[in-house]
Amino acid sequence: MNWFWQPYLDHAQQRLKERLSTIQPYAIPEGFRERRAQTGSKARPVEVVTRSWAVKARGIRQARAACVAADPTPQVLNLVINPDHHYELPFFGADLVTLAGGHLLALDLQPVLKQDSHHTAPVWEQLEPIFQRWRHRLPDGGPIPAEAQPYFSDGFLWTRLPLGETTLLDEAVFPAFREYLDLYLDLVTAAEPVSEERSLLLFAGQRRYTDYRAEKDPARGMLSRFYGPAWTEAYIHDFLFDLPPHLRA
Repeated sequence: MNWFWQPYLDHAQQRLKERLSTIQPYAIPEGFRERRAQTGSKARPVEVVTRSWAVKARGIRQARAACVAADPTPQVLNLVINPDHHYELPFFGADLVTLAGGHLLALDLQPVLKQDSHHTAPVWEQLEPIFQRWRHRLPDGGPIPAEAQPYFSDGFLWTRLPLGETTLLDEAVFPAFREYLDLYLDLVTAAEPVSEERSLLLFAGQRRYTDYRAEKDPARGMLSRFYGPAWTEAYIHDFLFDLPPHLRA
């Protein structure tokens, strides 16, 4: 089965290997590495496959991808890099979603502590020129809910494209994806451990972000239709957003 977003995941995996000398596998709970189901009608069934991938490294608690593929849709890559709370780092988030109505595409370096300029200013100084370079090439995806705004940066790149659009995907979306990821890896490689007091604040911010994302995960309905609510809730809480409820060293 062809998966539309494979080049993006291939690129991310290669760049993490190239840039992070401490990279190693991250444990994926049993039953989540691959799951298959049938969708469509009885007369014309369609197989849908969900695959998972994850690694960790110095500065990164978990870098993981959730990949959904059916022919022709949905086609989804949800790639999130969760920072280690001992380092002053944002989250990396890429949502690349192809549905029957078109492509929904989002990129961001998402703040852990949005109102804390010590946390956000150094990232924004480097992200702004990248964001400005690509935002003018892509149609705006529309407003995001007020409740979601604390979890996105000023460099949130969000667009919608029709299914037949290939030029902007090749000439804007993929280059933007590469630049956002490379900046994130620059931040990771330069990061130094923070104080214990600061790590407590960062962990609390990560906890808020993770709880919000788990509660509002837009894939919940789709995954539940394919695999049932029990598996879906376990997948969301035990893999996609698996930050421990309490601080650990």
